[in-house]
Amino acid sequence: MSLVRVLSAAALALGLVVGVAPAGAQQQPPAKEATAAAIAAAKELLALKNVGQLYANAVPNIVHQTKEVLLKNNLNYQKDLNEVEVVVAKSLVGREKEIADGMAKAYAGVFTEQELKDMVTFYKSPLGQKMLSVEPIAIQQSMASMNAWAQNFAEVVNAQFRAEMRKRGKEI
Repeated sequence: MSLVRVLSAAALALGLVVGVAPAGAQQQPPAKEATAAAIAAAKELLALKNVGQLYANAVPNIVHQTKEVLLKNNLNYQKDLNEVEVVVAKSLVGREKEIADGMAKAYAGVFTEQELKDMVTFYKSPLGQKMLSVEPIAIQQSMASMNAWAQNFAEVVNAQFRAEMRKRGKEI
């Protein structure tokens, strides 16, 4: 990996940490006990936002990862572990719904029932539908822009380091 790539990755990572830290440090509303209606509204909101896509393969992926870890120490059981992976995955089908429930409770704990209903109304509106369809493109383009900036900025930082070291009579 080239120095520029390492520096750009470091710059991007630092930028993300600095950019996220203040937001995370903001005072967050205390979680409240969620009502059934608020949880239902949160589930509808998350469904509209197609959040289930994020964790749709969580169960088979975790089952597979677990098998791979067990396989590292039990190579002689590869055939059995491959067969057991299928059995375990089938027995746990649907457990990803627990993630959905947890997310809905989290949303219902920080947003009021009315706020959730308002968000559902928004995402059902033409503008909300457009946002759902084009926001991933905007996010992707934003990430590409941030990566390009980080790479360019890393080159500037690298050049300044080299210049300062040259002033000290040290070529790097």
